[in-house]
Amino acid sequence: MKWKAFLTAAGAVYVVAQLVDYLIHGVLLRSAYEALKDLWRPDMASKTWIMVLVTAIWSVLFTLIFIKGYEARGWMEGVRFGLLIGLFTAIPLAYGTYAMLPIPYSLAFQWFVSGLLQCILLGIVAALVWGSLARR
Repeated sequence: MKWKAFLTAAGAVYVVAQLVDYLIHGVLLRSAYEALKDLWRPDMASKTWIMVLVTAIWSVLFTLIFIKGYEARGWMEGVRFGLLIGLFTAIPLAYGTYAMLPIPYSLAFQWFVSGLLQCILLGIVAALVWGSLARR
C-alpha cells in the first residue's frame, strides 16, 4: 500500500468531513437541535473529543474501503462509492435513531439526506486525492 497517499487521502476525507459536519449540525440544523434541547446531553460539549475520534476512525475506514476497491474511474467512482456508503450508513443512523428517540420525522429525513450527500462528497474527495497520488 502507498501509505503516504493513503494517509493524505484519509486526512483530506477527515478535514472535509469535519467541515461538512459543522455546516450541517452547527449551522443548518442548529435550530432543530435547539428545539429538542431537553433530548440532548447537558454536557455534550465535554464529549466533543469522542466525535473527533469517531470521525477520524470513520475517515480512515471510509478511505481504506475506497482504495481497496479502487478502479481508477475518476471522480464518478467517488460518487458511486459515496452513494453506496451513504445509503449503508445514513439509513440506519437516521431512521434507527428516529425509531428510538422522540425526534420529528423531518429531522430524521434531514439526517438521511445530509448524510447521503456528505458521503457522496467524501467519496469524490477520496477519488480525487487517492487517484492523483496513487498514480505517482
